[in-house]
Amino acid sequence: MEDTGKISHLVIVGGGTAGWMSAAFFSKVYAPHQMRITLVESAEIGTVGVGEATIPPITFFNQVVGVDERRMLSSTQGTYKLGIEFVGWGDPGDAYIHPFGNYGPPMEGVSFHAYWLRARKLGYKAELSEFSLSCVAAKAGKFDWRVEDPRDPRAAMAHAYHFDASLYAKLLREVAESRGVRRLERTIRGVNLDPLDGTVASLTLDDGETLEGDFFIDCSGFRGLVIGDALGVGYDDWSEFLPANRAVAVPSARFQDPIPYTRATADKAGWRWRIPLQHRTGNGYVYVSDYISDDEAAGTLLAKLEAEHPDNKVLADPRFLRFTTGRRKQSRFKNCAAIGLSSGFLEPLESTSIHLIQHGLIKLAGSFPRAKNDPAVATLYNQIMGEEMEQIRDFLIYHYHANRRVGEPLWDRMRHMAIPDSLKLKMELFRTRGATIFPNQTIFQEPNWLAIMIGQGGEPESYDPLADLMDERAVAERLQHVRIACRQAADRMPTHASVLERAAAPDPNKGKVDAPQAV
Repeated sequence: MEDTGKISHLVIVGGGTAGWMSAAFFSKVYAPHQMRITLVESAEIGTVGVGEATIPPITFFNQVVGVDERRMLSSTQGTYKLGIEFVGWGDPGDAYIHPFGNYGPPMEGVSFHAYWLRARKLGYKAELSEFSLSCVAAKAGKFDWRVEDPRDPRAAMAHAYHFDASLYAKLLREVAESRGVRRLERTIRGVNLDPLDGTVASLTLDDGETLEGDFFIDCSGFRGLVIGDALGVGYDDWSEFLPANRAVAVPSARFQDPIPYTRATADKAGWRWRIPLQHRTGNGYVYVSDYISDDEAAGTLLAKLEAEHPDNKVLADPRFLRFTTGRRKQSRFKNCAAIGLSSGFLEPLESTSIHLIQHGLIKLAGSFPRAKNDPAVATLYNQIMGEEMEQIRDFLIYHYHANRRVGEPLWDRMRHMAIPDSLKLKMELFRTRGATIFPNQTIFQEPNWLAIMIGQGGEPESYDPLADLMDERAVAERLQHVRIACRQAADRMPTHASVLERAAAPDPNKGKVDAPQAV
């Protein structure tokens, strides 16, 4: 007997980055004869466009959907990203880089940083950043790709991108439509539920058309048109831990070669971002409205841009965004999955917005329903997405909680606030023995936690005792070898600007075969 509940028509509600990532991904996973895909978007509804920075898993996503790196960079005015620089998050004026990739290699099965901590106890002066090739290269304005040879320092690197999110969505639309995705430019006037089982049956469009579907992906933004308004799935508010609730964004002209990293600068009521693209720079201020007005926030952002350089010319009026940090109580309910802002929002401090879209799509494909109602895999999906968002939440909270900006009301509040038990455990493990391998680690793992904990002034009482088994002289020699290798490898790298010039040049392989993907 035929399974009448089989998913044969996937409907994506909303366009933008989330919608077109969904369309490009599922049009690659499923051939047109396996499943029809329709995307509905309205020209009346603008896109947020705040996040233009990514983290390394985006390279995998682009490979999966079939977008080669040269095409992506030229189509989106993209640049490379080796990490994020945090300015003023410890003491005012301090700066450190959270690099992508690893620090030095493990020695005798023990994490590299345990030996560095041991050497520091004995008076060793070299900073942890000197053992990360991504850090050294970023500071020098250099770039190169990761290689597979473990003897090459570049094997420890990873990279991501900065790009214009609206241009990225446009590129993915081209990809999706070339594979048969149907786009409807309509406004949705209603969501109709099946009276028998409460699943989503159809959408009512502004021209009176009824669009039926078997499974719906809600990419409608903060509103959550399907998951929230129609299905009534609630929202967990995390403002007690992450109180920022506003952002103002403004683009400025390019006046220097783009740096290969994002910058996040702490300020009175939050933090300011800088994202370098080929044709312009993205700037913004994420802030807590209790401590600054919208007008003052915009004024601060514009004044800082003017003070930094006379050629830092603003290209448009400031745009404001309001949000509530948190997540849907369920990202997947009945025959609907929320992707992007409809599933929750975590401020873009560590560039995780696009990652959460990607992660949600990959996990959705891996647990795709066999019928409209598939509660077991929905439960699994919700657990996976909940753990991912909670891990990112803890990572973001640490930046605020570990600040040393004494005497500023917001920062004093964040330093003394109650934090989740899951973060307390991480901090205690680091404080007592320098450990940065924690339970249930997802996207942020040992080197990521190490970067921010050391970067913001953390000083563990001890380190992995197995690091004491190696001779002190041998430890010093190995540390010095890694440090010199990183510096020499960075010296040999091309400049970021020269790499971008080649990436933006006409592709000699266009019309033949795709240029090789750099990973």
